[in-house]
Amino acid sequence: MSTRAEARERLGDRLERALEERADVDARIAEGEALPPPPRRAILRKVVWLAITGVSLYLVAPALMESVSSWEDIKRVSPAWLAAMAVLQAAVLVCLWWLQVIALHTRDWYAVATSQLASNGVAKVAPAGGAVGAALQYRMLVQAGIQRARAVAGLTASNLLMLAVVLALPVLAIPALIRGGVDRSLAEAAIAGLVVFAVLFAIGACMLALDGPLRWVGRAIQTVRNRLRRRSEPLTGLATRLVTERDRIVETVGPRWKASLTASIGRWAFDYGILLAALAAVGSTPRPALVLLAYCGSQLLAQIPLTPGGLGFVEAGLAASLALAGVSPGEAVLATFAYRLFTFWLPMPLGVLGAILHRRRFGGSVQAPAA
Repeated sequence: MSTRAEARERLGDRLERALEERADVDARIAEGEALPPPPRRAILRKVVWLAITGVSLYLVAPALMESVSSWEDIKRVSPAWLAAMAVLQAAVLVCLWWLQVIALHTRDWYAVATSQLASNGVAKVAPAGGAVGAALQYRMLVQAGIQRARAVAGLTASNLLMLAVVLALPVLAIPALIRGGVDRSLAEAAIAGLVVFAVLFAIGACMLALDGPLRWVGRAIQTVRNRLRRRSEPLTGLATRLVTERDRIVETVGPRWKASLTASIGRWAFDYGILLAALAAVGSTPRPALVLLAYCGSQLLAQIPLTPGGLGFVEAGLAASLALAGVSPGEAVLATFAYRLFTFWLPMPLGVLGAILHRRRFGGSVQAPAA
């Protein structure tokens, strides 16, 4: 049996056991039977995570408070720019739904949209919010009638595609920095954004269609890692694992991989556009290459599980990075707040709306899984 087949069999066994345990819990709840108390290890893990979250929020509180206090200055932003950022945020959501509809092999946009809104809202308020949000969306999709295995495979494939695109973004800024950047006008910034979109699509298509470039990237990463960590056990087989995961993604999205890649890139391109619009709204037009690096850094900070959605870390890192890109400190803080207003704070009420709409159509109550 091939390695790929063995991995699939192990994944299927783990998924089957998890589903059986979940079904047993649901049956006991329906019969009114009391569930056993959670083990001490689980309680301790939650307490430790909450403590880490509290300490992290305390450390980043000054930067967070400085950003939030900028709401009084939001009146400096014209309604036209706020409307533009709202339209861009709507485009981000549509791209996310489009990608998940393709990966889940479904036409039920309603179930995908409402579950994504609810899970994204939970991810913004819960510690380790990404995992909690994904678990919630999985439950909601199953409740809407999507097969469990298909829900797992689809959500995994869509998340991997989006992660791959955002990790490729910093590479595009390097040539511009070497050449000295581009003109600072907003018009050329928009053109640069279109070029970024086209180059990302070409890179993604190459990685999805050809084994050679992907294996080269895997070998390069493996070599760098082994040289940096000489005392650790050497990493092997990374190139093969990358090709295997790529094949799993292609198998999941099927012949619509071009549309999937377009949706993945569009999600980040429109999100990057929100930041450019926020900067233009406060009267700042720094070099797009530096803004792109600041944007990539903020997305990596958002993945830090110490606070929900990287709260505090993103505000501190993005404002500081924009200041290094030539934006005045006051404008950097205000632009950061305007950007986070649409990408962090707005999803919370939208998440409540998504949960309500989902419950009205599919019935039952949807509870967020424990962190």
